[in-house]
Amino acid sequence: MIWRLRDDARAVDDARDLVRRVLLMVGLRRNLVDDAVLMVSELVTDAVLYGDAPYELVIRVDSVEVVCMVVDAGAVRPMLRGMDTQAENGRGLLIVAELSAGLYGCIPHGFATCPGLVGKAIWFALPRMEGRR
Repeated sequence: MIWRLRDDARAVDDARDLVRRVLLMVGLRRNLVDDAVLMVSELVTDAVLYGDAPYELVIRVDSVEVVCMVVDAGAVRPMLRGMDTQAENGRGLLIVAELSAGLYGCIPHGFATCPGLVGKAIWFALPRMEGRR
């Protein structure tokens, strides 16, 4: 499933709502839905703040895992930074790394809603089965 997101900060709320609805509909455990909503919120916020429009949200669900990707047209890849307790921002990827148990990354990725445009996708995966996490 792929959605084009708004080109502004409202994309964050839209993405949260989409992820929550889709993952509850496919029967993902509520604690994993909550984790996915938080991680997508962080990734879309980073895309809007540091990436370039357009933005897409991609959710892939199979019998083993759920993969969520946020695609943007920006060239700058995110960097995992150390925890600075005095910083007002910079914790997004740390949150994603922790909640996904290290199953996350950044890859070049084309846009489904803008054929021919290539950007980057920041993604994470969550298991659908108990015990994998």
